[in-house]
Amino acid sequence: MKFLKSTQSKLLLCTSVLFLSFSSMADVAVVVNSTNADIIDDNDIARIFMGKMKAFPSGGSIEPINSVSGSAVRSEFEEKVLNKSSSQMKAYWSKLIFSGRGKPPTELASDAEVLKHISANAGAIGYVDAGSVDESVKVLKTF
Repeated sequence: MKFLKSTQSKLLLCTSVLFLSFSSMADVAVVVNSTNADIIDDNDIARIFMGKMKAFPSGGSIEPINSVSGSAVRSEFEEKVLNKSSSQMKAYWSKLIFSGRGKPPTELASDAEVLKHISANAGAIGYVDAGSVDESVKVLKTF
């Protein structure tokens, strides 16, 4: 009987770890306004969200939109696209803000708010969970 409880506990623990690992590996879709015809690559996307690229190749100004700090999609985006942890990004922006050399992207609280803002603003670019994408925006890339 004791063996069964131990086995059940291990199985439950393994299942929980697998679930948490799988749920943290959701795809992130980088999206822009559906009228945006610019072609940008992975490096450009990273530069936009690091405050280093301020205009699209066509000349239009860029408004990067972040998901709220601490959200799963933001952590995934920072890890997969920027190759940084959330704490590294927080330190990066703190340094730029303190020195007066940068302003972090606007934060919105949910995927729905990000999609709504981007669909209403031609220069906006953001990211959402790939499962949240709808026809109101154009997907540039999925990570």
